[in-house]
Amino acid sequence: MADERKKTYYVSMATGEISQLKTASSWDFEIQATDREIAELREYFDQNYSTDWQAFWRAHVPYVQYHYDRENDAYDRTLTKIYEQIYRLGNEEAKAHIRSLGILPAENETNE
Repeated sequence: MADERKKTYYVSMATGEISQLKTASSWDFEIQATDREIAELREYFDQNYSTDWQAFWRAHVPYVQYHYDRENDAYDRTLTKIYEQIYRLGNEEAKAHIRSLGILPAENETNE
């Protein structure tokens, strides 16, 4: 059974890296999460990595506009899930930064 104690992790949005080492590389957010929550966050990053490649190949079909592109829609939805998860698990600095981006619906910010 997975360990349900929360541990500190550092998340990089650019690389999708999740590390317990604060000095391992540059990071954007500090979060407290269980093993299960980290597995879920990792799955979201993996989904976006896969969707990003699909969008890359689709980009070579110039007649499909961005707002009609399923891959971009899927990427955007998953990115929102990533930010929601980080907001829920993040420290006050992470929450303040995500609020400042204005990318989450207001009801998500109040369900802390």
